[in-house]
Amino acid sequence: MKSYQLPYLATPLGLLLMLVIMVGGQHTAPDTTVLPLLTLLMICEFAFFVTGAAAFLGIRHIRSTGFKPVYAAFTGMCALLALRFLMLGLGFWPNL
Repeated sequence: MKSYQLPYLATPLGLLLMLVIMVGGQHTAPDTTVLPLLTLLMICEFAFFVTGAAAFLGIRHIRSTGFKPVYAAFTGMCALLALRFLMLGLGFWPNL
């Protein structure tokens, strides 16, 4: 796999993991969620690193080869997903 293809792969993976977090992060009781807290934090961390790396490599590729709208859309989506995973991960962290 070439590194410039990572945004194309990371965007659907990030959207799938966002769905898992949204469903698994729902509260069933006052201090419990559908998925265990450590699982939610690990998913957020993994997804943050994957989508963040895809956004970084995508921006670097855009700067070297020029602007392509579809590629820029996937790269921008990866950047937004990385930011959202960061915020969700911090939100799940207890007493923060």
